[in-house]
Amino acid sequence: MVQDFHLDSLDKKILEFLTADARMPFLEVARKCKVSGAAIHQRVQKMTEAGVIKNTQVMLSTKGLGYLTCAFIGIQINLTTTRTHEQVFEKIRQIPEITECHHITGKYSLLIKIYTRNNEHLKQVLVEKIQSIPEITFTETFLSLEEGFSRQVKI
Repeated sequence: MVQDFHLDSLDKKILEFLTADARMPFLEVARKCKVSGAAIHQRVQKMTEAGVIKNTQVMLSTKGLGYLTCAFIGIQINLTTTRTHEQVFEKIRQIPEITECHHITGKYSLLIKIYTRNNEHLKQVLVEKIQSIPEITFTETFLSLEEGFSRQVKI
C-alpha cells in the first residue's frame, strides 16, 4: 500500500467509469478519457497498489438467486469461557448466509448482515447456526423491508 497517494482528475474519471461498470474495457475508458489504453492500465495498477482499488467483482442479485429476506443482527458475546473473540468470529464466518460482519461499539460486539430465502429460513439460521454458538448470549434482529440505496464512497 502506497502512502501519500493522491487521486488526480484523470484517476477520478477512471474510477467513475469503472465503479459504474467494472467490466468496461480499458480501451473504452481510455477513449472516454482521451488517453491511451496503456495510461489507463498503468493508472489502475498504481491505484490497486496504493489500495484505492480493492478488487473487481461481479455483484450477484440476492433476489435473483432467491434470497428474498435481508436482516441485520446485533450479537452480544460472553467470553467468560475459554474461547476468544476471534474464535467466535470464525464460527460466524462459517455461516454462508452471512454476507457482512462488523466489530462494533455499543450494546453489541458484532453486527451482521444476512440474506435468507424467506423468514422461515432466517429463523432456522438464527436458531440452529447463530444462537447455537455457546458464547452468543443475545441477538437482536432487524428485518430490512427494502434497500433504499447502496453506493460506493464519494470519489
